[in-house]
Amino acid sequence: MVPDAVNLSSVRRALVVKLRHHGDVLLSSPVFQVLRNRMPHAEIDALVYQDTRDLLEDHPAVTRIHAIDRVAWKRAGPATQVRRELALLRELQGRRYQLVIHLTNQWRNAWLAQALRPRWSVAPQRDKLLWKWSFSHQYKLPRGGKPRHNVETNLDALRRIG
Repeated sequence: MVPDAVNLSSVRRALVVKLRHHGDVLLSSPVFQVLRNRMPHAEIDALVYQDTRDLLEDHPAVTRIHAIDRVAWKRAGPATQVRRELALLRELQGRRYQLVIHLTNQWRNAWLAQALRPRWSVAPQRDKLLWKWSFSHQYKLPRGGKPRHNVETNLDALRRIG
């Protein structure tokens, strides 16, 4: 048992963030199913890149998919990219997530956690002060030694919150 476990019965909306490539997003799908099994009452959303959206489109545990179209947004120019990023942020803020699960250690996750202000947020561990301040929970990524499958690493985020 984790001493600072999240009270999953109080979570009404959760967001899982996996901003990576096709295989990585596909390997994140067990996270959604485990969350659905533990929180059948909650809405579970995903934030992924647009080109990986189809991988989760028909997943029975996913309520809503938010996507970042990084190629089209960049091609449209900086002003349009900023407008689209802000529109996505407003959309995410409107969902009022109580739990945000970050499955990558990108700096965008720290910014997102600060902007969304969920009650609980979990991300891979980093030794930077801003990173530590941004998340209520952190989990260790495997380093050296015995490698772990990506599915297990993704599920470590859920293990960390109990």
